Amino acid sequence: MITRFLEQTLVSNLFKNKVILLLGARQTGKTTLLRKIALAYNDVLWLNGDEYDIQERFKKATSTQLKSLIGNAKIVIIDEAQRIENIGLSLKIIHDTYPEIQLIATGSSSFELKNKTNEPLTGRKLEYQLFPISFAEMANYQSELIEIRQLSTRLVFGYYPEIVMHEGNEIELLKSLSDSFLFKDVLMLESIKKPEKLVKLLQALAFQLGSEVSYNEIGGLVGLDSKTVENYINLLEKSFVVFKQNAFNRNLRNELKMAKKIYFFDNGIRNALISNFQIVEGRQDIGALFENLLVSERMKYNHYNRNYVNTYFWRTKEQQEIDYIEDQNGQIAAFEFKWNAHRKVKFSKTFLNAYPDASTNIITNQDFASFLM
Repeated sequence: MITRFLEQTLVSNLFKNKVILLLGARQTGKTTLLRKIALAYNDVLWLNGDEYDIQERFKKATSTQLKSLIGNAKIVIIDEAQRIENIGLSLKIIHDTYPEIQLIATGSSSFELKNKTNEPLTGRKLEYQLFPISFAEMANYQSELIEIRQLSTRLVFGYYPEIVMHEGNEIELLKSLSDSFLFKDVLMLESIKKPEKLVKLLQALAFQLGSEVSYNEIGGLVGLDSKTVENYINLLEKSFVVFKQNAFNRNLRNELKMAKKIYFFDNGIRNALISNFQIVEGRQDIGALFENLLVSERMKYNHYNRNYVNTYFWRTKEQQEIDYIEDQNGQIAAFEFKWNAHRKVKFSKTFLNAYPDASTNIITNQDFASFLM
């Protein structure tokens, strides 16, 4: 079994008088991870928030009724907790009344679960996010060299656990994942009135990977107004399908201030949306795929290592640009991503003059591993 970096973090925070929230898209391995952790403990109770009878047991439940449901369990794990009405209040009642019980709740929609737990669990919770398997986790599992050699495969098929562990059946599994699981939480939200528009929106975002995104332009392509596009993208972000990157600006008048890029949490899902599983050789979008993989993998790296950084891209009105910027405690690091290691790269003099203390780095397909570990 592939060891997930969050495992030790979760284990070290058990029985610290905190409710643990484990967030992440469906099929990223939340349940598998918790089942592995639970093997070391007796008296573990599993509850599935997707099941109707479990939802009913929690409705307006008193502390006595909740204790009757829990019994003598010392660890209570509630999968897909966002499906349960008033779950935040129920978790608060259990936590405050029976502090010896370790509560763990998982959710595949941060929008739903956070909204239901934020106020009741203020000061009572620890929150973590599980991503698809990371480059570094795979490197630890099978060696860094082997995983480097898998780059072309990961660029096309991504890092979802089921995809990684079933080599040769990636296309069928990705189509099933994207069609059956990925958008389940988003489509069940009341604000999604036209699910076919959501699919078109995602396809439009997939084709604009690595480019600036205009809500007005995308709205015109898919038949939605810009405000609805923004709302849908926010929901997709909170359901761990895509994430935004804002433009960096500090000193210059001609820096783009409101621009944004949209990345996918996983390359395989992006390619499944447009049904393009062509090998990397000859792909017109290889640069965008490489950029998406590096940005998403760097996000995993920073999250798991508790590196608190702000991330951006940089561009001016004259189209000078830098792919990726990290700002950590005022220290700026600029990165250019180039699939072709032999292509010469020059950083914008405008940027260098404006930010003379910034470090500059070029990441290629020959040396990317050190950026992700």
